[in-house]
Amino acid sequence: MPELNVPARVVVVGDALIDVLRDSEGSREFAGGAALNVAVGLAVLGVPTTLIAMVGDDADGATLRSFLDQYGVQLIATPGPLGSSRAVSDRTDGEPRYFFNDAAKARRIEFGTVERDALEGASLVVVSCFPFDDTAQTEALAACVTDPERRLVIDPNPRAGMLHDGPRFVRNFEALAARSLLVKVGDDDADLLYHITLDELRERLVDAGAHTVLATAGSLGASVSFANNELVSAAIAELDGTVIDTMGAGDATLAASVFTILTDGVPPDSAAWQVLLSDAMLTAAATCRHEGALLRQP
Repeated sequence: MPELNVPARVVVVGDALIDVLRDSEGSREFAGGAALNVAVGLAVLGVPTTLIAMVGDDADGATLRSFLDQYGVQLIATPGPLGSSRAVSDRTDGEPRYFFNDAAKARRIEFGTVERDALEGASLVVVSCFPFDDTAQTEALAACVTDPERRLVIDPNPRAGMLHDGPRFVRNFEALAARSLLVKVGDDDADLLYHITLDELRERLVDAGAHTVLATAGSLGASVSFANNELVSAAIAELDGTVIDTMGAGDATLAASVFTILTDGVPPDSAAWQVLLSDAMLTAAATCRHEGALLRQP
């Protein structure tokens, strides 16, 4: 593991919840949420990390706190008046179906003094699965992040069951994405938010002002558009063992990419971006060979 040359920790902002997986073999529960997965993934890679998320004062909240403590992630929790969020992935009939509890649908994050101080002191701010369709929350977040062009990484990661206003989500997300260091999007985002292809979404974000766009396409690998729409791509990595669960692949890709930027700086050319993508695909492939979304190293 290379020594990290970072002046301060990374702060991740977004969701923390209990993932419930149901299939023909029964039901299992995991600490999850895209932002939590990224925060824990960075901690696994050796990065000092803080997570800002809504967590209830209940048994699920205790599970989330214990899990974060286990990996050394500092939690700054917004209270959950309806308890902690839950997401159910029902795979009993083949294709997964997703359900969210009332807490997840009403999630919010408060940006008080503690949160503002943490964001101000962060070397990078990573935002994932944030309620961009809430304009007040989006504006509060934006006001807390100075120099977003050098410090802000965004993954919209919308969930249909938690999405209240798609067009508003798109407007607020794109406004902040245009001022960010890196934007990550996936093929699911392109379909749910825009009803267009991932390539079309990448081009749209670049046209809207995004400087660098990391696009993940599941089994088709990933690509990065940077520096006047120059494009590099990488296929998924081939590793020994069976692919067991792809749920954490995108979050592992983002965490690995942020790790490379922290250790080596923003890639200056296509060769360096190619190295970043290849390393991220290896991490994603290792993660997919285990159940749950915990980042695994190849």
